[in-house]
Amino acid sequence: MKLFRFASGGGPRLGLEDERGARHDLTAASPEAFASVASWLALPDPLGAVRDVRARAHVEAHPLPPDVPLLAPIDGQEVWAAGVTYERSRAARKEESAGGGDFYDRVYEAERPELFFKATPRLVVGPGAPVRIRRDSSWNVPEPELSLVVSAAGRIVGYTAGNDVSSRSIEGDNPLYLPQAKVYDGCCALGPAIVLADEPGLNLRALSIDLAIRRRGEAVFTGKTSTASMRRSPEELVAYLTRELSFPAGVVLMTGTGIVPPDSFTLEPDDLVEITIHGVGTLANPVSPR
Repeated sequence: MKLFRFASGGGPRLGLEDERGARHDLTAASPEAFASVASWLALPDPLGAVRDVRARAHVEAHPLPPDVPLLAPIDGQEVWAAGVTYERSRAARKEESAGGGDFYDRVYEAERPELFFKATPRLVVGPGAPVRIRRDSSWNVPEPELSLVVSAAGRIVGYTAGNDVSSRSIEGDNPLYLPQAKVYDGCCALGPAIVLADEPGLNLRALSIDLAIRRRGEAVFTGKTSTASMRRSPEELVAYLTRELSFPAGVVLMTGTGIVPPDSFTLEPDDLVEITIHGVGTLANPVSPR
């Protein structure tokens, strides 16, 4: 099952897509529990709440059209990210950094992972909305990432696709410029929906991830990886993030990328970035014109 956030005349609401692909209005079925993503993630048992509302057959009484417009599946959550969780990412960041390459070797092998703040909800776009590249950067890339939806209690309750758009030229100049390379208007995309963590048959350590970048309708880059190549487990990353940080509205944690375009490639305005995580969904976003 998938939980999604959608636009309505009365403002954003939550919906549920069932095993048959039918969509229902969760907010109408249970307004208190599903008024927002934040209210859902604050529940003691978010997954149990979804099962409960389905068992009482309230959801089926509130059908939605299949083409309901989807929004980014967050509202009050911060977005954090993990770095250097794939060998390919370690190699790429060593290559781009003139003087700080050994930092990436050390953090890849260390017990403590690299975790950094990525975005507030205001900086995040949903499916179909344009992401942005920095005007003061000459080298920009998408980073396709499995993203974990974590409850206020620190429990992984769902998964979605994420695009951690990044400026390699700025970070490559100096690793201390990481916040500027990562955090800016339109720097992150999430969606299209949240696959619930109790979905049967979903193996987090064996998910195939595909990236396609299209320019004027033609594919200019494609790449593939698998979460089997991640050095750290999702649970390990969440445990470090929540050690000394509380998230009353829940949090989204992006788990790093294993697909890096060649050094000769940079995103251009009007490119289309398509990220497919098999079993989770496809997130497609154009790059905003400057």
